[in-house]
Amino acid sequence: MLAGKNILLIISGGIAAYKVLEVIRRLRDRDINIRAILTKGGAEFVTPLSVAALTENKVYQDLFSLTDEAEMGHIRLSREADLVLVAPASADILAKMATGQASDLATTALLATNKRVLIAPAMNVEMWNHPATQANIATLESRGVMRIGPSAGDLACGEVGSGRLAEPVEIIAAVIDFLEGQPVGKPLAGKKAVVTSGPTHEPIDPVRYIANRSSGKQGHAIASALTAAGADVTLISGPVALPDPAGVNVVRIETAQQMLDAVQAALPADIAVCAAAVADWRVADEAGQKLKKDGSGRIPDLKLSENSDILATISKVGPNRPGLVIGFAAETENVIAHARAKRVRKGCDWILANDVAPGTGTFGGDENEICLISGENAASDEVWPRQDKAGVARALVQRIIRHFP
Repeated sequence: MLAGKNILLIISGGIAAYKVLEVIRRLRDRDINIRAILTKGGAEFVTPLSVAALTENKVYQDLFSLTDEAEMGHIRLSREADLVLVAPASADILAKMATGQASDLATTALLATNKRVLIAPAMNVEMWNHPATQANIATLESRGVMRIGPSAGDLACGEVGSGRLAEPVEIIAAVIDFLEGQPVGKPLAGKKAVVTSGPTHEPIDPVRYIANRSSGKQGHAIASALTAAGADVTLISGPVALPDPAGVNVVRIETAQQMLDAVQAALPADIAVCAAAVADWRVADEAGQKLKKDGSGRIPDLKLSENSDILATISKVGPNRPGLVIGFAAETENVIAHARAKRVRKGCDWILANDVAPGTGTFGGDENEICLISGENAASDEVWPRQDKAGVARALVQRIIRHFP
């Protein structure tokens, strides 16, 4: 079905341009024809020779080249494609697209095209979050421009947040979906999702609390990835040192009871992902004043009470039960066996099992290794390779997309 399809690829400036070479190679493996326009900024990161070698076509750069105009005018260049792909799409080219500028070959071709356009934004997190960029994105999407990404994670500039170019496999999948007549960009549009993230703090007295080592990185990444897929996301977060994901409704809590109350207030929802590391116990009698040593050597007698089970509570059958309930099993031994038993005990649909034993670096770290358990035996298990937590989030969202019709 894909052989003979034509793509006009516009490569704008940005360090992520190197990833597009892999996109070209994989699309050519499917016999998709690619003509490329390389902007002046794009040529600072990838060479015309490398793009030409992979596309097996001439690379176009100059609007005013009479030779190029004789061979392939910018009108024909934009009209003979089945899809126009802009990757990476810098803040600059998005602004020019939104305002209808035609200052170089790339923007002229974009203004002249009568074909669908798919953009893959990539830029610094502050540039992405800037109201001007968000307004430009809204304008382009209102005109029918499709979008894949950006993702959240570590950026080339050293900052963390939304702005990473979608991975090549995601861009390729979006292109193939479009060419095969499938929806692109917002497959979870119209779906409502609730995500929990981070630890909970259970107070002992006004200055001390019981907590765990959760950083919230995985839950925040999942909220961001769900939003990028078009879902309406409420993120209920314990105390973390992370920026709020763009486009997400964030509810901040401290205790397990507050988290449960916030989750129930956010229902009904289509999807619930319980990624928070909720404290199992709380102090039964919180001290009103700071507990102090009196020199006697006596240790306070802290009586603990069990916290409500958020995952089990929302997994119960009822009118507000989400259509898909996903939990996490953070284990230090017998990871798969404990996770499989937890899925049955809690009544949720899926469990994502991960090893948080000392030395794995999972708690508080940037990477995770996941086994998705959706049944009671190993035949249905899906083992995902170790990757950064943003990659885990994207993989989970792709799996969620396949779950819904």
